[in-house]
Amino acid sequence: MSGILSFSSIVLPNWYTSSSCRRVVRMAAAAPQTTNAGLSLEAMAIKPPSHPTYDLKGIIKLSLAEDAGNRGDVTCMATIPFDMEVEAYFLAKEDGIIAGIALAEMVFQEVDPSLKVEWSRKDGDYVRKGLQFGKVYGRAHSIVVAERIALNFMQRMSGIATLTKAMADAAHPAYILETRKTAPGLRLVDKWAVLIGGGKNHRLGLFDMVLIKDNHISIAGGIRNAVRSVDQYLERENLQMEVEVETRTLEEVKEVLQYASQTKTSLTRIMLDNMVIPLPNGDVDVSMLKEAVELINGKFETEASGNVTLETVHKIGQTGVTYISSGALTHSVTALDISLKIDTELALEVGRRTKRA
Repeated sequence: MSGILSFSSIVLPNWYTSSSCRRVVRMAAAAPQTTNAGLSLEAMAIKPPSHPTYDLKGIIKLSLAEDAGNRGDVTCMATIPFDMEVEAYFLAKEDGIIAGIALAEMVFQEVDPSLKVEWSRKDGDYVRKGLQFGKVYGRAHSIVVAERIALNFMQRMSGIATLTKAMADAAHPAYILETRKTAPGLRLVDKWAVLIGGGKNHRLGLFDMVLIKDNHISIAGGIRNAVRSVDQYLERENLQMEVEVETRTLEEVKEVLQYASQTKTSLTRIMLDNMVIPLPNGDVDVSMLKEAVELINGKFETEASGNVTLETVHKIGQTGVTYISSGALTHSVTALDISLKIDTELALEVGRRTKRA
């Protein structure tokens, strides 16, 4: 697979790849992105965003190599007979939206294609605390090696999807977007979770959309100069893509609208930044945002950003904005608690004791 994060092989010590242990962390670099259950990218309930260079299998390989180090799972090799086979069950320990099922299945496939995975839920479904929603069965070594990586992806993605679902429902009729405030190296995974939660993706990176922000405007010598420079650049390079400009005042909104009324422009969206004003009582004043939306009057898409929380997003969504962006969806992730257990009865007993099942 091509891409800046492509890992064609992972170097492990000779004893770790000997005939006695070869199947513990089998990594088929050239294998297609298809799981043992036949779940291809095309067949996923919700596909990951399309990115020209991101290598999802490479991220899985890197995560597994990070865990294996130069010796592999020494505890597993010391305690578990290599040929032992078991069943392990996925348990939800919190209510929320499940996400990362397709990615977890890719992890198990990468470690050992002979593992079988079954699910009673799919990405985007709601799960309740205590629900057993899937199982993996096969070689115990392989399951234990894959367990933490699969759960790390699922827990993070489910946390993002759960908050996104709550924000998206509250924001209606506006659409909720994430930002580029994602974990380094996990950009596509985080943005995939937003889609699973019912949100929409903002730009994937610096390459797929022009976003003229405050620093660009300051360097260009003003908002009109910045938009004009973008129009000239896109025409010169024969490029067509979405163009958004950040505005911070009503005067800047008016300046953009005046420019657009006088000149053919590639502008498609106006960001209305920090026009939601916090009040001492915890409420927010959205009058400035609403006035900006009325000024634009449907000529361009609008996006509200700043002071967006689960408590404020409904009021913001009622102003008529097209989109609401929130960095909190991905930069302040609270993982959804999920476990993978072989002895589910004991796990549930402990969970009830600690109020986690």
